[in-house]
Amino acid sequence: MKKLMALFMVMILALSIAGCKNETITDQGKSEGGSTTKDNAVSKSSDKLTVAIWDTNQQAGLQEIMNDWSAQSGVKAEIQVLSWDEYWTLLEAGASGGSMPDVFWMHSNNSQKYIKNNLLLDLTDQILASDKIDMNHYYEDISELYAMDQKQYAMPKDIDTIALWYNKTMFDEAGVPYPDSTWTWDTLYETAKKLTKDDGSQYGYAINTGNNQDSYYNAIYAYSGKVISEDKKTSGYDDPKTIEAMEVFEKILNEGLSPNLQIMAENGADVLLKSGKVAMITQGSWMVPGFRDNEYTSENCDIAVLPKAPDGTRVSIYNGLGWAAAANGKNTDAAWSLIEYLSTKEAQLKQAELGVTMSAYKGTSEEWKNGVPYFNLQAYLDMLDATLIIRPYSLSTSIWEDMVNKELRAAWSGEATMKDTLIKIAESMNKTLAEE
Repeated sequence: MKKLMALFMVMILALSIAGCKNETITDQGKSEGGSTTKDNAVSKSSDKLTVAIWDTNQQAGLQEIMNDWSAQSGVKAEIQVLSWDEYWTLLEAGASGGSMPDVFWMHSNNSQKYIKNNLLLDLTDQILASDKIDMNHYYEDISELYAMDQKQYAMPKDIDTIALWYNKTMFDEAGVPYPDSTWTWDTLYETAKKLTKDDGSQYGYAINTGNNQDSYYNAIYAYSGKVISEDKKTSGYDDPKTIEAMEVFEKILNEGLSPNLQIMAENGADVLLKSGKVAMITQGSWMVPGFRDNEYTSENCDIAVLPKAPDGTRVSIYNGLGWAAAANGKNTDAAWSLIEYLSTKEAQLKQAELGVTMSAYKGTSEEWKNGVPYFNLQAYLDMLDATLIIRPYSLSTSIWEDMVNKELRAAWSGEATMKDTLIKIAESMNKTLAEE
């Protein structure tokens, strides 16, 4: 069904592109953020751009920002939201069929593969010619996720960090102090024991078994372990420090302090927090809109910095999406104009003010923090001052990540020890990396 839905979306996108008229607009009414040609016009083959994303929480705010651009350019930008799986099926089908969206999000999992296969529009010359863009305003690690051979293929959209969400009501009822900066991962484990009820109605902590960045990656690097070597040639899953960190989560699961694998597969950690089933989860800053708009979490929950390792090291894995365009797109001038506008300080600041997410433009996320006064969003900004590790990636990230997620099920369910599982994972991952 997912594949059929995605292919249906491809057909819609193709028809919407094919059905548009060719015309050119002048820059009348343009202000900061508009892309111009030598004669100050945006040449376009359509009066509408199709923009693809995968997060409904961000749709309304981003559409408002794009409407600002449309008012200046005369070109309509229409957002289409798909699920994560449908999104990548759409792009894969579009890449082979020639009907990719005009503008879309790119993720570090797939960026290097898409760049190497010449599927993303090279933005290097446009960036150099732009008087609106200075790459020094963006976090270098985020920019590098979407670059290859000194060329830039996507503009940084946002930056994210990870923090600890907790249910204040549950803590109060148990007489347990709220999490603070003194917490270690062992503190989280000990506190989870105090907040777990024997009848299964409440768990102390829920590990997001389906998302590494917002859960165990942070502990791995805090314990001085690694997922992949710096040269991206070998796996770090068999590193003793990696195993030590992962055994903390093995202990939590084995002792029933977290919902089991089946429950986690049916309900994400965020759903369990929203429904009052768990006392703590670790979660990315991109989830704030969902918790903000949920009555239960807005009344009962708050945020603290992540726990640290026994030696005091606190780590946040961080990442950021990129705004990209199709290399073979029919509307590349207009697509660049939109990407350029979305990358300006004006648009990035508005993204933060609207509470869409933390912005990639340095110095704009303070406005994001002030947007939801009943949550301690400062915790996410404080994590920018912790040890930041860019989300591990290589050319074949999606391949070995899928393998890891599959193999970890044995450890999550208790069918195999965490140590044996991680050693097996490292062997398989090394074979994949050797083929890059």
